[in-house]
Amino acid sequence: MAVQTMSKAGPRRQSGHRGRAQRRLPRVKTVIVAAAAYIVAFVFLFPYLVMLLTSLRSQESLREVTFWPDEWVWSNLANFWTSGLAGNLWVTLKVAGGSTILVLLVALPAAYYSARHKFRGRTAFLILVLITQMFQPTAMLVGIYREFYQFGLVDSIWSLILVNGGFNLAFAVWILNAYFASIPRELEEAAFIDGNGRFGALFRITLPLAMPGVITALIFTFIAAWNEFVVALTLTTTPANQPLTVALNSFIGQYQVDWQNLFAGSVIATIPVIILFALIERKVVGGLTAGSIK
Repeated sequence: MAVQTMSKAGPRRQSGHRGRAQRRLPRVKTVIVAAAAYIVAFVFLFPYLVMLLTSLRSQESLREVTFWPDEWVWSNLANFWTSGLAGNLWVTLKVAGGSTILVLLVALPAAYYSARHKFRGRTAFLILVLITQMFQPTAMLVGIYREFYQFGLVDSIWSLILVNGGFNLAFAVWILNAYFASIPRELEEAAFIDGNGRFGALFRITLPLAMPGVITALIFTFIAAWNEFVVALTLTTTPANQPLTVALNSFIGQYQVDWQNLFAGSVIATIPVIILFALIERKVVGGLTAGSIK
């Protein structure tokens, strides 16, 4: 009987192993989706790879048809700091950071109030905010320049902060309004019972739960202000006050383009954005659970 029991258990165990092995094999659909994802990622990352390789080429090897440079010129990246563009990078950081802070300071109370209170003209207000998103700064360059000229803010970092903040405010209000509206009022009422006031419930309950929306508005505003070119080119005249997007334009001459230094500056300009995404990716997950933990 013991032998029979062992013989019966053996095939069961082997069939169990085969079943688990079969379950571990990826499905055809999973393989296709993963392959498509890798292809899409390669298509989007390939221009950055070309930019990086071009930034490490010498002037003589720019016309070569080889994909990999024969000589790696790392001094092109070092020339970025000696050419004075580090100051323009700092200007870009101040403009993008200041615009993001300005947008969050204005959009948070506006979105919270419009999501929690049904006042007269609320729908018209939200529609009007959305309509402002349709206007581009390029179409209003003359009016923008004249306005800041009258206030004496031409060739100033503050003018760039105000313009970038104003044109990204509508998107932030709509995103934050949707997140605040999705949070149940009962959570704030429970906080009121526990002795919290309106601001206490906002900062301890509502705002942590709406953190994904805050991060989305932060990313959108920061990237838009970081990449802005036309308004900065119009409102700034002094090279020291120009953001990096305008300063890199100096490598494009009338008869030739300094490609290796232009791409070296572009590579360095993308590093802060990559760092921002790396830091915020973890905070998005934390923002989804912060309210429930408290």
